[in-house]
Amino acid sequence: MKRMHRKKLSLAVAQVLGAGIFVGLAAPSAYAQQPPPSAEKIEKVTVTGTRIPSANLESTSPITTITATDIKLSAPISVESLLNIMPQVIADQGNMVSNGSTGTANVNLRGLGTSRTLVLVNGRPLPPGTPANGGYGADLNEIPLPLIQRVEILTGGASAVYGSDAIAGVVNFIMNDRFEGVQFDVTHSGFNHRQHSPIKDLVAAKEAVAPDQFHVPGNVNSDGEADAYSLTLGGNFAGGKGNATLFIGYQKDNPVLQSQRDFSACSLVSTGGGYSCVGSSNTAPARLSPQSGPGAGQSFIISSAAGAVRPYVSATDAFNFAPFNYYQAPDQRWTVSSFAHYDLDPRATVYGEFNFHDDHSPRQFAPGADFGSLNTLTFDNPLLSDQLKQTFGITPSNPVDVVIQRRNVEGGPRSFDYRTSSYRVVTGVKGEILDGWNYDAYYTLGRVIYSQTFNNDLSTSHFTRALNVVTDPATGKPACASALNGDDPLCVPWNIFKLGGVTQDQINYVVTPAFQTGTTERRIFGATLGADLGMYGWRLPWAKDGIGVSFGYENGNDKLDLNADQVNQSGDLEGLAIKSNHGQIGRKEYFAEVRVPIMQDQPWAQYLAVNGSYRYSDYDINQTANTYGLGVEWNPIREVKLRASLQQAVRAPNVVELFLPQGLNLFNAQDPCAPGGNATLAQCLRTGLPANLFQSNLLTAPAGQLQFLQGGNEHLTPETSHSYTYGAVFRPMRNLDISVDYFKIKVSNVISSIPSSLALSQCLDLGLLCDLIARDAQGTLWLPGQGHIISTNVNIAKLETDGIDFVANYRQELPTGWGSLGLAFNGSYLMNLKIDAGIGLGPFNCAGLYGPTCNNNAGIAINPLPKWKHLFRTTWSTPWNVDLAATWRHIDSVKLDATDSNPQLNNPDIQQSNENKLGDRDYLDLALSWAITKQFTLWGGVNNVFDRDPPLVPTTDGIGPTSSNNGNTFPQLYDTLGRHFFISLTAKF
Repeated sequence: MKRMHRKKLSLAVAQVLGAGIFVGLAAPSAYAQQPPPSAEKIEKVTVTGTRIPSANLESTSPITTITATDIKLSAPISVESLLNIMPQVIADQGNMVSNGSTGTANVNLRGLGTSRTLVLVNGRPLPPGTPANGGYGADLNEIPLPLIQRVEILTGGASAVYGSDAIAGVVNFIMNDRFEGVQFDVTHSGFNHRQHSPIKDLVAAKEAVAPDQFHVPGNVNSDGEADAYSLTLGGNFAGGKGNATLFIGYQKDNPVLQSQRDFSACSLVSTGGGYSCVGSSNTAPARLSPQSGPGAGQSFIISSAAGAVRPYVSATDAFNFAPFNYYQAPDQRWTVSSFAHYDLDPRATVYGEFNFHDDHSPRQFAPGADFGSLNTLTFDNPLLSDQLKQTFGITPSNPVDVVIQRRNVEGGPRSFDYRTSSYRVVTGVKGEILDGWNYDAYYTLGRVIYSQTFNNDLSTSHFTRALNVVTDPATGKPACASALNGDDPLCVPWNIFKLGGVTQDQINYVVTPAFQTGTTERRIFGATLGADLGMYGWRLPWAKDGIGVSFGYENGNDKLDLNADQVNQSGDLEGLAIKSNHGQIGRKEYFAEVRVPIMQDQPWAQYLAVNGSYRYSDYDINQTANTYGLGVEWNPIREVKLRASLQQAVRAPNVVELFLPQGLNLFNAQDPCAPGGNATLAQCLRTGLPANLFQSNLLTAPAGQLQFLQGGNEHLTPETSHSYTYGAVFRPMRNLDISVDYFKIKVSNVISSIPSSLALSQCLDLGLLCDLIARDAQGTLWLPGQGHIISTNVNIAKLETDGIDFVANYRQELPTGWGSLGLAFNGSYLMNLKIDAGIGLGPFNCAGLYGPTCNNNAGIAINPLPKWKHLFRTTWSTPWNVDLAATWRHIDSVKLDATDSNPQLNNPDIQQSNENKLGDRDYLDLALSWAITKQFTLWGGVNNVFDRDPPLVPTTDGIGPTSSNNGNTFPQLYDTLGRHFFISLTAKF
C-alpha cells in the first residue's frame, strides 16, 4: 500500500469514526456504533467481523466503537475497567478481585463467559492468559492503554471469520501503529472518599470492645494512586516507504485495603432487618469444638496465658478477616510495543509487530488457618491445661476428638504473588499478487510466562503433626510425637493452647511456601487472498460495486504447561490441591467470505447486499467443526439502513477444559443437613449421610464453604452456537444517528460442570444427581481434602441470551462563538440469559439476577447480571480550546437468584431482606481537555462525582461467588472506592 493511499485511508477512517488520538472532544461518536456510509466516496477499509475491504464501515452485525478520545475522557486505571462500563460487557476478572483472582484481566461479552469472547489486537488473537485454572481467557493487561487508537466491539458469533472462541463476539483493539513524531504521556489518578456508610457505626461499636480487630477508617483525601508514564516514538523512512513506531510504558498502582473503607472494615452478616459485623469462626485464639464428652455440641476458645477455655461467642470472638484483604491490588507493569512496515515494491509490504509486557500483582488475604481439622487430644499432651481437660472430659483412658480452628495471626497475612510476562510477535507480507488480488501471509507467536508464589499458607501435614504433642522423656519438655518416633525429626509443637504460646520457630514449621509456574503459547500461520471481482465484470446488473471474495487458510497450535510443586499437588496447602497440567491442541482451518452487492442507487434500494462466510476446522483431538455466517443489509433510502445476520459459531474445548487434573476447590454454601438447615432426615439420607450424623455439629462448615471436585475431560467436543441479529440504523438528519439492534445467541453442547449447589439441592429435593455427593467418613462436605461434590467438565449445558442495544449520536452547532454540543447514548437491555444445566429440569433465567447459582454456572458471568445498563455523554466543544464532557452511567438493580420462583434457583436458606435486591446505581463523571498549545494537551476529570457507595452483599452469607464478592460488594462492577480523580498531560512534538 502506497503512502498516499494510506493517508487517504486513515483520513477516511477518522472522518467516519470520529476517532483519533490527538483530536479534541469535537467528535460526538463516543461509545458509538459506526455510522452509515457517507455519500462521499471514501477508500475501502476492513473492519472487525470481515476480511473483505469495503467502503461501508458498518457490518451486518452491530459494532460499537470506543475511541482514543473516549479513553482519555474516562481515564480508566486498566483496560478491563474501560470495557466494564460498556453496556454489552459484564465485569469479570481484574485488579479488584482478591480471593479467587487469577492474576489476569478479562472481558466478558453478554455475560456468556470470557472463554466465549475472542480478543484481538489489530485483527490477530492474543494468546491464552495464564495456564492456571480460570485464567485461560486472554489477559487484557498485555494491551497498553495509551497506544489504543480505538476499540471495536462486535457482539454475536464471528467464528466463521476468526475461528474458535468468538461465540459471544469479538473485541478488537486497533493500535496506533503508524505514528510520526515524539509523544510523552503522564497520568496521575487516585480516589477520594468520605466515609458515610451506616456500617461505620457497627464497626465503631465493635471497636469499643475489640480494638485489636476493628477500626473505623477516617475520610480519604487520596489513596489508590496510580501513575502511568509512556513514550511513543515513530517516523517514516526510506522516502516514505516505511514507518516504525516504538512505545514504552510503565504503570504503578498502589493498593487499597478493605480496612480503608467503612463499609468493608468488617465482614458483614445479615440479621434480618440489618447487618452485623461478624466474621470467620476460624479465629485467634484457637476455637475448639469437642465431638464427645461433656463439651460435645459446644465450641470453646482459649482465654488465658495459662490455657484456660471459655465458651465461644460468635458476636465477640469471630475473626474479622476483612481488613487484611485488598480492594485494589498493587500492580507494577512494564509494556513495550513496536510496529514497522516497509514497502518492498508496489506489490509487497513486509510488516511486523512485537509486544512485551511484564506484570507483577500480588493479592493479599487474611492470615491462613487450620480451617477445622479433626484432632485427637490426649491426656498426656503437656500443652493442655487441666481446666481444658476437665471441660472436655479428657482422661488417661478417654481421649477426645476435637475440631480445631486457629488463625496464624502471628505469621501475618497470606499472599498470592502473581508474575506474568508475555511476548507476541507478528510478521508477514501483504500486497497485490495479481492486479486486484490482495494477499496477506502472516505468522503469529504469542507466549505467556506465568508464576505464582504462595506465602504464609499452612501445611496441613505439618500442623497436624505439630498438634500431636507429648512429653519428651529425655528433656521433660513438650515434643511432637512424630519427632520422637522419627517420622518428622524437624517437627516443632504448635502451642495454640494458651495465649502468647506461638513462637517464630513454631511458625516457621507450620508455614510452608508453595509455587506454580507455567506457560501458554499460541502459534498461527495463515494466508488470505481476496479481490473485488468487479474488475472481471462480476457484478449484478443493478449494482455498481463488484462481488467481493476472500479465501484463507490457517494452521494453529495452542499449548499449555503448568507445573505445580509437590506441596500444591499433594493437597497439603491448607487442604487445597493444585495439579500440574500439560497439553496442546492443533488445528487446520479453511475459510472463505463473499459479499454480493445486489442493488445500488435504485428506487427503494440505495444499497442492498448480502454476505456469507464459512470455515472448516479440523482439530487434532479427532474433532471437526463447520461454522458459517449469513448477512443482509438494505438501505431503502440513504437515511435508513436495515440489517440482519445469522451466525453459526463454535468454540473448541481449550487445553484447561480438556486436561485439567482433578482437584478440590471451594464454593460458598452451607450443608442443609447441618444444624439450622432446612433438609429433612429422609432428604439427607439421599445424599449419603448416615442417620446418626443428621444435624451433627461437625456438618457445619466453619467458613461457610463446601468443597467440590473440579477437573478436565479429554472427551469433550466443541460447543456450537447460533446467533441472530436484526437491526435498523436511522440518519434522519446529517448530525443525528440512531441504531436499534436485537440480538439472540443460543449455545448448545456447552462445556460446563453441574453446579455443586444445584447437585446438592436436586439430590435433596428430587433424588437426582445423588451420585455426585461424596461425603467423608464424618459425613461432612467441608473437612479439608475429604468430603466434596463432584463437578468435573462435561458437554451438557445450554445457554441462551437475547436483548436489545440502543445507540444514538447527535451533534448541534451552537450560536456563533459558542462551539458545538455532542450527545452520545449507548444502552443495552438484557431480556433473557437462560441456563439449562442439562439434567432434565429445563432452563432458568438469570437476567436481572445475581447469586450463588447464576454467578457460578456454565463458566458465564461471575458478577451480577443487570437487565439495563447505559452510558450517556454530553460533550461541549468550545471555541477556546477547552472541551467539557459529562457522562451519566447507569446500572440497573438486580435481585437475589435465591428469591426467584424457579425451583432450581429458589433457596429459602439464603434469602435475606438486605440482599434480596441490590439497588440500581447512577454515576456522574465530569472531564475536560485543554489544548494548551499544538504540542500540549491537558486532560482531567472526576468519575463518580457524588461519591456513591456500592450496594452491600455480605461476604459471609454465602450469597456471592467467592471470586467476585469481595469486601461486602462486587467491586469489579460498581464504583467502590469513591470519587476517582485524574489528570493527564500529553506532549507531542
